[in-house]
Amino acid sequence: MTPLLIGLVLTAAVLHAVWNAMIKSGGTPEITIASYHVVGSLVCIVLAVFLPFPNLAAWPILIGSMAVHNLYYFALARAYRAGDLSQVYPLFRGVAPVLVACGAAVVADEYLTLGTVVGIVCISLGVISLAFRTAAFGVMPRAAVAWATTTGILIATYTVLDGLGVRASTNELSFIVWLFILELVPIGTIMLATRRTEWFDYMRANRWKVVFGGVASSTAYGLVIYAMSLGAMAVVSSLRETSVIFAAIIGTLFLREQFGAARIRAATLVAIGIVIMRWLST
Repeated sequence: MTPLLIGLVLTAAVLHAVWNAMIKSGGTPEITIASYHVVGSLVCIVLAVFLPFPNLAAWPILIGSMAVHNLYYFALARAYRAGDLSQVYPLFRGVAPVLVACGAAVVADEYLTLGTVVGIVCISLGVISLAFRTAAFGVMPRAAVAWATTTGILIATYTVLDGLGVRASTNELSFIVWLFILELVPIGTIMLATRRTEWFDYMRANRWKVVFGGVASSTAYGLVIYAMSLGAMAVVSSLRETSVIFAAIIGTLFLREQFGAARIRAATLVAIGIVIMRWLST
């Protein structure tokens, strides 16, 4: 695991925490997510003019990933509506790395060293532990648990697909750009058909927030996809989920939330996991 890989994914994690914090404070999740995709897609359309068209081997994966990403957005919105955001978010972000490790081993013959596996487990446990930091977890609605679990499965699925896709593509940036262009088609069509006025009003009223959120969200996942061309999918996925810790830090610094003992324990576990993967996985 090289310093470049670590730097790329941790930068992506910070950006991911920022745009998710913006979703939390924005309007309805579907409208906010669709608005960010408009910005990301417009930027990518411009970039696509200067890039080669994706090769044929990448297109089936592009289409599959687009479909899974849009299912993820639906499940994500449902999870946010069904349960406490501070609980469902760590739950689905924490289970994804372990699922990615399993999926990558099955479909990509990507087998990890014992040290890497231990590091991934530490990071996942640290992230998931944030879901248990309040007594309310015991009465967490079953629907919230179900949607959070579904969301985690979908995150793992599109992560593995994108890892395969960026490796099958003759140009990594081309794969990333066209994925973001295609992603807007289903969610944009649905929003135009069902909530056009509300969607347009939101973008007009929050134009600069939408621009920043769109650039942050696209850059964050673009860095993750590129990183998967350099290293193991499960390693990239687990490092990416440190965004939950960064979100906690953002909440402490800017939203006056207490960091608390639970967050300290979680951050410690995540740090231990990163150290194990960096220094003890060879």
